[in-house]
Amino acid sequence: MRIVAADTGGALLDEGYNPVGLIATAAVLVEKPYRTATVSRVRYADPFNYDMSGRQAIRDEAVLAVELAREVKPDVVHLDSTIGGIEVRKLDEPTIEALNITDRGKEVWRDLAKDLQPLARKFWEETGIEIIAIGKSSVPVRIAEIYSGLYAARWAIEYARKNGGVAVGLPRYMEVEILEGEIAGASLDPREGGLFGRLPTDTEGIDWELYPNPLVRKFMVLEVWKRD
Repeated sequence: MRIVAADTGGALLDEGYNPVGLIATAAVLVEKPYRTATVSRVRYADPFNYDMSGRQAIRDEAVLAVELAREVKPDVVHLDSTIGGIEVRKLDEPTIEALNITDRGKEVWRDLAKDLQPLARKFWEETGIEIIAIGKSSVPVRIAEIYSGLYAARWAIEYARKNGGVAVGLPRYMEVEILEGEIAGASLDPREGGLFGRLPTDTEGIDWELYPNPLVRKFMVLEVWKRD
């Protein structure tokens, strides 16, 4: 099975290690043996002006996933929203009301469905490919999350070149290493079977440090600065 998945991750951190806004939405094509991406795409947000309610992330993920899916023609598309694996094209008002999620979650999905249900329905009518809101139980979604961290690290490198330095919070249970000409990332969860990613990147003139976020377990901080 060939699966396109999307997720948003990597947070710009302030001096107190609090998230200011999210950085990168990644869409990936994942194929057997399902440990990394065959193809990846990114859409960068402005982390200084970001809607942290979840609406912006899910919209960006759906749009980018459809763009990649039109190109690579997978069997199915997975989105990072845990609402029971429901097909997004079927998310009408009665279906949303019946979801086993919080009232706030239902409010968010009522808003999102205005844009995403027509998008998913049109995509399904044209291609026969379903867009599934499956969430973190999907391995390809987790791989997309790892790639969002890689792209956030690439953003941090470019930001540091222009502004001197920056701290970025990586997705949960993830580490990165900035090497010559690339960024390597991997899951820190041994139960995930060695999920990883690599991203070609200009890493010249950059120093970096990776360490745990002192305020939030499971999350690492990548600090990047311009070499003197």
